[in-house]
Amino acid sequence: MASWVLSECGLKPLPPMFPKPRIGAMLSSKSSKVRFLNTKKVVPDLNFQKGRSFRERKWGLRVSVPLRVDPVAEEEEGKRVISENNGVGAELPEFDPSAPPPFTLADIRAAIPKHCWVKDPWKSMSYVARDVAVVFGLAAAAAYLNNWLVWPLYWAAQGTMFWALFVIGHDCGHGSFSNDHKLNSVVGHLTHSSILVPYNGWRISHRTHHQNHGHVENDESWHPLPEKLYRSLDTITRSLRFTPPFPMLAFPVYLFSRSPGKTGSHFHPDSDLFAPNERKDIITSTLCWAAMVAVLVGLGFVMGPGQLFMLYGIPNILFVMWLDFVTYLHHHGHEDKLPWYRGKEWSYLRGGLTTIDRDYGWINNIHHDIGTHVIHHLFPQIPHYNLIEATEAAKPVLGKYYREPKKSGPIPFHLIGDLIKSLKKDHYVSDTGDVVYYQTDPELSGSSK
Repeated sequence: MASWVLSECGLKPLPPMFPKPRIGAMLSSKSSKVRFLNTKKVVPDLNFQKGRSFRERKWGLRVSVPLRVDPVAEEEEGKRVISENNGVGAELPEFDPSAPPPFTLADIRAAIPKHCWVKDPWKSMSYVARDVAVVFGLAAAAAYLNNWLVWPLYWAAQGTMFWALFVIGHDCGHGSFSNDHKLNSVVGHLTHSSILVPYNGWRISHRTHHQNHGHVENDESWHPLPEKLYRSLDTITRSLRFTPPFPMLAFPVYLFSRSPGKTGSHFHPDSDLFAPNERKDIITSTLCWAAMVAVLVGLGFVMGPGQLFMLYGIPNILFVMWLDFVTYLHHHGHEDKLPWYRGKEWSYLRGGLTTIDRDYGWINNIHHDIGTHVIHHLFPQIPHYNLIEATEAAKPVLGKYYREPKKSGPIPFHLIGDLIKSLKKDHYVSDTGDVVYYQTDPELSGSSK
């Protein structure tokens, strides 16, 4: 599939990527064959074209992520052979999450077709129009029918649509909605304020999350707790954080007080989250949020608090659950342990590769394919409607560093089991070490070490 996408876009598939040779290996300057000292083994000719390095390819795109990644260190790891359509065999390393990957961010970027980076504001606005029309249509239908057989269906559908609105604002925050900063800001404020999210406050903290994902201390969203901090939590706080369904209601608390061990509010311009030159942005988004609260209070007087709670309150609670559910599972709950890094072991690329794609069945299109999360994390400026194609194009480069998501039925019920399983075992990480994994608290999991 990836090869077909590349060929259709007029691009050649990426040549096989090799890890850095171990000490004792040398690359001949007159030939692309790799010979190892004290052995007669020869790696087949790579047939690189002079002057056509993927690192040198320029598409005139400016992606606001670090471009420099750590060089590949010497490492012991298994190998496998991949046969590409051109018949060239290459030995690639088996996936090892604690070792630097044998490719760079530039290699992945080069594999993604150029048109995947193009932002179409008309197309983006069509998704806004679709979502807004569905939201008002659902509300009108529920209010008209006013039937207890209909209300539960309405809550589930409207809560999902509120989540879809959040993803639209999320794209605005990344600049993947359009190249027009003012359009992004207007749409972002309208979509986020309507569901009680302070747009700029969230946008800036989410930027911090992307720039530091996978770093134990510096990450911002659903990062692991160091063991010392975890042990210092009182029993109630610890239980609420790791006992379903309470973690799925954490987002409003996070907006006001962040995660344990961190201070600051998404509403306060002097919060530790923000730089001094961002104060006006925070004041603006907080005022928009307050205006929405005032509108809701007014609607409560007009239609009654009970009706307002039915039409808006319960769907908003379900939206919060969607947000926590999706964001948690994009960073936790894989069947294999995922590493978290400190110090020199962390890099933007290694942190981004620990994200997880998820399949949500019918919900994929409704919430704008946010389940294609790996490529989104590495290149957040790619519009959501191009993420699937970009992911398919990048897979040959990523190899086993990409984890295929489990296929979902129409409704992703299987992910509930992944969530519960993870919350039972993924509690904290060691206070020492540059590459660490989650550990289990037997008091919460009911098991012994």
